[in-house]
Amino acid sequence: MAAALWLIGAILLAVAEVAAGEFTLLMLGGGALVTAGATGLFDLPLWAQGVVFAVSSVLLLVLVRPPLRRYVESRRGDAPSYLESLPGTKVTVLESVSGGGGRVMIGGEEWSARTPYDGAPIPAGVEVTIVEIDGAVAVVVDS
Repeated sequence: MAAALWLIGAILLAVAEVAAGEFTLLMLGGGALVTAGATGLFDLPLWAQGVVFAVSSVLLLVLVRPPLRRYVESRRGDAPSYLESLPGTKVTVLESVSGGGGRVMIGGEEWSARTPYDGAPIPAGVEVTIVEIDGAVAVVVDS
């Protein structure tokens, strides 16, 4: 039963890695997978499972993650990421945008937005230009 729980944890961590993209959760998932295998083979007690998970996760983080990141970054080259490519894009205001917030449509997705200044809000339906991405907020100006 414990091995199955470790296996489920490994799968969940691998799925969560898709959102994170830093390979940390993937390495922890690998540690959980090693622990699932060791627990299934040797019927380890809980304290030993914790040790196996900690040691295997640290080894994966130290030995596997750095070369994996270098490989992925070398394959990406100088191509901008999706977020890096957004400034300069024209988008449509969904809800009035001001310095305090609002909503815009970017590539079929609804995003939070704000203007870089306090002033008259930009009304819904107006086309605006993204000037930067600040976290999960698009900073926009009237086109």
